[in-house]
Amino acid sequence: MNTKTAVDQGLMLPLMEAFYTIQGEGTFSGYPAYFIRLGGCDVGCVWCDVKESWEAGKWPLVGIEEIVEGALSYEGRLVVITGGEPLMYNLDPLTRLLKAKGFTTNIETSGAHTFSGEFDWVCFSPKKFKKPHPGIYEKADELKVVVFHKSDFEFAETHAAKVKENCRKLLQPEWSKAETNTKKIIDYVKNHPNWNISLQTHKFMDIP
Repeated sequence: MNTKTAVDQGLMLPLMEAFYTIQGEGTFSGYPAYFIRLGGCDVGCVWCDVKESWEAGKWPLVGIEEIVEGALSYEGRLVVITGGEPLMYNLDPLTRLLKAKGFTTNIETSGAHTFSGEFDWVCFSPKKFKKPHPGIYEKADELKVVVFHKSDFEFAETHAAKVKENCRKLLQPEWSKAETNTKKIIDYVKNHPNWNISLQTHKFMDIP
């Protein structure tokens, strides 16, 4: 099997980094988690803090068995697959193998591509820069909207109207604008109690 076929089938993936840390944001904030960050993103958020992930070709192609072996070397059994944009790839083989080894599987995605993979929790974080695939709304367990501009509140409500009723709804200040926008988010959530606040606690704690 050639490399392109292996990538197309999800048996090899461009791995930017993999590391064991504490999940810093969203519903699982505070949980120990093994992060698998895949290279490649076609969304292009201007405020992205991992822009080096955008170019998939910069990162080595790694077999999913090796990726899972890395996760098994740590005590925690929560894996977060992120990017870049992880749904650019077929995640079925990787997540099946992770679950066979006893892992809980989470994903953080903009939802811009067709869904794949077997996940216990789907964090859908839509971006203005690329329209989500319509199939993501029924999959999302958590809607996390990053607030960079005041228009992001209306943007958040647009997507909240499309997710399933029990989807958790979170507003998170973009880190560089947190001083300006956190107070606005607090006021908004107090007046719209169907929303909660997510903070990037890992940045406060200075951990990866």
